[in-house]
Amino acid sequence: MKMNGSADVLRLKGQLRIQIPGEPSAPVRHALRMLVRDVEAVLGDSPLLVTGTKERSDLQIRYATALDEGVQRQESYAFYFHPEDSKGRMSIAGYDDLGLVYGILEFSRRFLGIEPFWFWADQPIARREEIEIPCEAYHSPTPKVRFRGWFVNDEVCLIGWKESYPPGRGVWEPVFEALLRCGGNMVIPGTDLPRGGVHYEVAAEMGLWLTHHHAEPLGAEMFLRAYPGKQASYLKHPELFEALWAEAIEQQKDKKVVWVLSFRGQGDQPFWELDPYFDTAEKRGAMIAQVIRKQYDMIRNAVQNPVCSVALYGEIAELYKGGYIKLPDDVIKVWADNGYGKMVSRRHGNLNQRVSSLPEAHDLGPHGIYYHVTFHDLQASNHLTMYPGPAAFLKQEVEAAFESGADEYVLLNCGNIRPHVYTLDIIRELWSAGSINVNGHLRQFVAYYYSDHHEDLAALYRSYADAAIVYGTHNDDLAGDEYYHHPARKIIGHWLTGKGDQPLSQLEWAVGEVPFSEQVSRFGEKLASGVKTWRTWLDHCDETISKLGPEDKQRAQDHLRFHGAIHLSGCEGFYWLCCSYNAYRKEQYPQAFVHASESLWSYQKGLDVLRQSEHGTWKHFYRADWLTNMENTIYNVDILRRYLRMHGDSPDFFLWYKAYLMPETEKYIYLENTHREPLSDDDLGLRLKDHFGEKEMNEASAECSI
Repeated sequence: MKMNGSADVLRLKGQLRIQIPGEPSAPVRHALRMLVRDVEAVLGDSPLLVTGTKERSDLQIRYATALDEGVQRQESYAFYFHPEDSKGRMSIAGYDDLGLVYGILEFSRRFLGIEPFWFWADQPIARREEIEIPCEAYHSPTPKVRFRGWFVNDEVCLIGWKESYPPGRGVWEPVFEALLRCGGNMVIPGTDLPRGGVHYEVAAEMGLWLTHHHAEPLGAEMFLRAYPGKQASYLKHPELFEALWAEAIEQQKDKKVVWVLSFRGQGDQPFWELDPYFDTAEKRGAMIAQVIRKQYDMIRNAVQNPVCSVALYGEIAELYKGGYIKLPDDVIKVWADNGYGKMVSRRHGNLNQRVSSLPEAHDLGPHGIYYHVTFHDLQASNHLTMYPGPAAFLKQEVEAAFESGADEYVLLNCGNIRPHVYTLDIIRELWSAGSINVNGHLRQFVAYYYSDHHEDLAALYRSYADAAIVYGTHNDDLAGDEYYHHPARKIIGHWLTGKGDQPLSQLEWAVGEVPFSEQVSRFGEKLASGVKTWRTWLDHCDETISKLGPEDKQRAQDHLRFHGAIHLSGCEGFYWLCCSYNAYRKEQYPQAFVHASESLWSYQKGLDVLRQSEHGTWKHFYRADWLTNMENTIYNVDILRRYLRMHGDSPDFFLWYKAYLMPETEKYIYLENTHREPLSDDDLGLRLKDHFGEKEMNEASAECSI
């Protein structure tokens, strides 16, 4: 290692000597583990960690002193250079544990090229003989948002990825590393996982603030788990609730915690649904305010200067805006988007009031947001696939929230990480800088994770949102992967239980309160359009992928084509299902059977896409697809196909073969002992499809031409 004279460049090569604090804390130890791995990956030699100020070092990692003027706030750090040393030296000074962690990870990003999502996005790590570091002092900027975190929610892929349950360190460490590399400092590590799991322990070890789900105030045990058989009523059992809260406070009081104050109900539903006494807004608001004040006082008696928040989610936001809930002045009020990125109230079933979910000008005190780039609502949300809206929409909503004063706290629903790295990186930029140039960010993102054809790849990321189905009148009414599965399964259930003479109320949010046949047809119209747009996008994607080298090709297939293929397969599967119902209504059962077969084959393509992406590190990553649940949809369509075959091909499942496929010369002279083996559903579907031809099939369903 040597200083390059007047050029002021520090050159590092070979085995580095890194001076570290004598007894590094757990968060710093984790960061050093990452740094050692990163240096070895780039330079090919594991660095030597040394302690003691007299030890020669190439890189010094230390806590800041009073002389480090720019490093005097929480989580700050600086890079300094020391040309006076014989061979030159760099130091990273951090104000506190997280300051050192962020400094180490920024060194890794700037000088080793390790990006925040290197693991989740399969970033190739380039080997080098040496690294060059411009000798320019650097002081970390103050992030726009004080508390920046992820809610690892609906994390079924993380649960099913490995054999152990709940997930172990091998799952959680890469999650929390990515969050720290994004500058995050807060996490809800999973949803209702067994309390014996290591998720909270690992998060605390790595230096993160812990916070809680709004349905689990203070992180306490759910009442009905602790006291099965008792009514979950604070009016009747205040001492039991308070005992659970006291236990949670005692368990966490020595950790960094953003305490969630709340009183919602068991199973993430309003408490008044189980207690008819609370039949007015006044009663409900008074009870919530009373409970929150009690929780607040209990924490303040046990913890010095606690940080507290209240999730203004769903009905609690409505009660707060109506003036029915009074909160302590220093509590962070957390506003939520609707699950689709719009800062309005969430849709509940068919009720979609879209009330603004932002603080008003007179609402003083700290505010923040709970925001989704992935969601699960059994309607139209994106769970397995990337957020379907444009980056400009995310920019608009989050920047507007900051302008309204909701900039103290951002909790981001990050889902299973891997499918959402692009949108997670957008929010990383926003919570760090407060604003984003979406085109500039996209150019950088593509350049970081791909080696070539950056403009073509950026064009695919931009046009992805243009292919999405617009199912409603609002700019956030864009279909994610659940749109093709949950409504489809509801339609099959309604149909096969003989309720086709009445509308399916669960679909009104998407297609209105019209007869069931019209509901199905309206879905079909949207899906026909979606099939065309997604086919076009995939054609462009395949054209670009064909130009890429092997590593980039696999990455583009996993992180771009994957999403479009899931959309197209679901779109086609749901579309053919609608066609099948239209043919069924005309009593054209063989044609309905063929369309149902087309539906099943299309949905199967989506499941194949999941399996093809499970290579190497990602083996079994999607095996716990329990939320979108492609296998469940295929099972439903298979039941439908068998049901349709009962309409004219039973009892021996030979009649359609005889009527449509058997040669005329054989129909009246065949012997049953040589011609009675039934065709499988797939074989029959394929052969009937060829027999009827496109024109007859289209006429049967009235609208099947895509």
